[in-house]
Amino acid sequence: MSAVFEGYERQYCELSANLSRKCTSASGLDGELKKQKLSEIKAALDEADTLLRKMDLEARSLSPNVKTILLTKLREYKTDLNNLKNESRRVTSVNGNQAARDELMESGKQDAITVAASQRGRLMMSTDRLNQSTDRIKDSRRTMLETEELGVSILQDLHQQRQALLQAHNTLQGVDDNIGKSKKILNGMVRRMNRNKCLIGSIIAALVIAILLIIYFKLTH
Repeated sequence: MSAVFEGYERQYCELSANLSRKCTSASGLDGELKKQKLSEIKAALDEADTLLRKMDLEARSLSPNVKTILLTKLREYKTDLNNLKNESRRVTSVNGNQAARDELMESGKQDAITVAASQRGRLMMSTDRLNQSTDRIKDSRRTMLETEELGVSILQDLHQQRQALLQAHNTLQGVDDNIGKSKKILNGMVRRMNRNKCLIGSIIAALVIAILLIIYFKLTH
């Protein structure tokens, strides 16, 4: 809810109540006093129109969900102001006779008070409902923000886990490369050992043959 709108709203409610009292009191006046009171009523109505225009501009500058709520409330205030203008016209009418004025003073006064009280009661009920809707919107927005923060935290955790898995994968790949190199070295050592075995076997065989030849020549000579 806009603090600026709420400030205008308080000013209008005070002005509306004051206008209703002035219209009621003006209906029982005559002459200069009535002219002065009617002049005050006209100035107050102009001020009320200005406040409603400011409230309309402020409401339309807000986010769509808040704007809808405030414009609904503003329509109630415009209806209230129209009722006050109609009440003012009845007071300023110069075509009524004394009986009409007396009736206005007696019955009209009570009707105006009743209508104004009923209208303000409806306005207060509408305001309460709109405030409740605003509170629900604020709760939903707070829940949405908390959910968004939780989602961001989860994404950060997943990113960290992904980095850890990538590091582990790179480490395992390095280990695989080292194992492959070690395997090549071992295979080379095995081949050299086999060649050495063949060489040693050949030398032993040659020595055995040489010994047998020596023994043979000694025995025959």
